[in-house]
Amino acid sequence: MHAETINNAIVTMDVALPGIVWGWMITLNLWAKSIATGSILVGAFLLARYNDKDVKGLKTLIPIVAFIFLNIFLLFTLLDLHQPLRMINIFLHPHFTSAITVGAWMATVLTGIIAFMAYLVYFKKETNGIYNTLLKAAVVLAVPVTLYTAAIMGEASARELWQTPAELIQMALAAFVAGSAVLAFFSGSWSKEAKRDLAIILAVAAFLSFTMYMGEYYLSFKSEEAEATLAYVQAGGSYHTLFWIGQVVGYILPFFIALGAIRNGDGALLKLAAILALVGLFIAKHVWLIIPQLLALS
Repeated sequence: MHAETINNAIVTMDVALPGIVWGWMITLNLWAKSIATGSILVGAFLLARYNDKDVKGLKTLIPIVAFIFLNIFLLFTLLDLHQPLRMINIFLHPHFTSAITVGAWMATVLTGIIAFMAYLVYFKKETNGIYNTLLKAAVVLAVPVTLYTAAIMGEASARELWQTPAELIQMALAAFVAGSAVLAFFSGSWSKEAKRDLAIILAVAAFLSFTMYMGEYYLSFKSEEAEATLAYVQAGGSYHTLFWIGQVVGYILPFFIALGAIRNGDGALLKLAAILALVGLFIAKHVWLIIPQLLALS
């Protein structure tokens, strides 16, 4: 090997990264993404099902909520990078074999579509034709945007607990939990039928999310690494309490409270379920993100 080649060698990693690499910023990233994409998916469903009087203001609400939380998602993705300025290479020199590159492009295009929708609504230049076309495009993109992080987590080496098929389901359910919860805060003037549908979506998504976590919690015996990871939340491990707080606050309580809202048509119950769901979702996502990183990679 030539001396010049040796002298210009670039060391990318000479020691293992100890401790937590993906911390609260990534949790916030996942949480904000779920709210953004969920508000698009749930909002589009309600617009297709009800007229403007039944879901008053929803056409304005969807692009505003989605735009705010998509930008939070993108901002904290950028801040978490060790070299944020390198992010531009994803657009100047893209490699579409990377889930990160594909996701960044889709999220950016989705943000542009949502921004245009917000512009049309804010300046009252929208027509049903243009808005509906953009909303359909947003729905199509919202699905892979909310799912692609599952592929990134599944690609993480020595993180046996993060399996892409299971994480895909968790990401989709998180979007429906978060989307229905956020829209519930603005549903005061909506029809009882629309509120009932929001409560049904929240209850079903919360129940299925809890079921998925319990399946992974009790049945993830596919490797010693997965079992060792789960030891942090099982048998009184260091994250045992926080894990169950997330499950109870984010899924169990919202499920039963949302059932009450379905039966009684009570908007206050729906909002209470929404608050608990959003708080618990953040906690549950944070625990599931952190615990696989507590094991040494060697």
